[in-house]
Amino acid sequence: MNSLLRPPLPGPTPSLSARRMVSPPPAPVRVSSAALAGSGRRCRLGLAVAASAAPSWMEEAGVAVLEEGGRRNPSVSDSYRPAGLPRPNATVLEAQARVCTGPAQTRPLGEEQAMRVLDTILRSAMGELKEEPVSSAQLGAFFAGMTIRSNSFPEATQWSEGERRAMSIFWPRLVQILPPEVKFIADPEGTIMGANGLTGPRYVGQGTGEMRLVGALREVLAGGHLGYEEVQCVLKDILPIGPSSDLTVTSEALLAAFLIGQRMNRETDRELKAYCLAFDDELGPPLVADVKSLTHYGEPYDGNTRFFRSTLFVAAVRACYSESCLLHGVQWMPPKGGITEGQMLKFMGANIHLSPTQAKILLEDETAGFAYLNLQEACPPLDAIMNFSC
Repeated sequence: MNSLLRPPLPGPTPSLSARRMVSPPPAPVRVSSAALAGSGRRCRLGLAVAASAAPSWMEEAGVAVLEEGGRRNPSVSDSYRPAGLPRPNATVLEAQARVCTGPAQTRPLGEEQAMRVLDTILRSAMGELKEEPVSSAQLGAFFAGMTIRSNSFPEATQWSEGERRAMSIFWPRLVQILPPEVKFIADPEGTIMGANGLTGPRYVGQGTGEMRLVGALREVLAGGHLGYEEVQCVLKDILPIGPSSDLTVTSEALLAAFLIGQRMNRETDRELKAYCLAFDDELGPPLVADVKSLTHYGEPYDGNTRFFRSTLFVAAVRACYSESCLLHGVQWMPPKGGITEGQMLKFMGANIHLSPTQAKILLEDETAGFAYLNLQEACPPLDAIMNFSC
């Protein structure tokens, strides 16, 4: 592990150069979060490649090793939050955690909490919450969750009586001040809010891309699914693909509603394929690392807040036994903002900003065989979506 980091950590640790001395390697360690990818001499190295390596290899790759002053303690994960990223409203965020989940996981709000949430949304829309306003993305996600629950969830996770009473009190006032796209998300077909839900059926959006998104959202908000081509067309309109891309082209409320709605409906294989291939034309063919096998680790990007995160250490140990390992992730991601591999590597002194090409060199080196790639270097357009705060 010492050969990965600078300066070295106190205490004895095995060097990755021991990889050459181990023969034959032991059977692979089974880890639920890891998947053994590929066999033979060549393995595909796609977006999920990166590197943290010994100083000599850093210098050879043309990248400086982080100095002591560049470290931050990952136990205070929120310190990694980008300074320019606005904080979500805590009251609505807590409600999102309860209602923007799957058909069996949703926990309906009680009347008191529903009243508090809707009052917060009302006061924010009136401009009274200067310190912590409810963002457009939060409005889109929250009302999308409420709509999908009303339209397609089982009875146990549909609206509670408390939510119905709270909405009947606040919606007549909310409908007067909420923007049209949010009113559409809250009642797309005019069947939920009664006489106060007439905006939804008439709403079409602005511009070709947004009109296509609104059409797809009608299906998603009803609990339905889209085809591969439909998702691809929507993603090309709303994601920052290309040098002149701009997330502000599409309403943040509509985008948030679409993304959380797809997640709540549990994406089909066709939909997941469309998401996975969305950036293929932008990035070109994946790199190929000349290694006999490759263990690929892809932990949840938003990190851990309650449990020990062992993947980094498992990957490093496996690399010592001639099992090349690569990890990928981000330094910090909302809304959980938990501890990530990127934070731990940076705290230990590793450089977490290598390019896929530099990572490929390190994976192929017999004395290293361990790599980590930050999404910022692997796929800048996809990384840019994190600035869109839900």
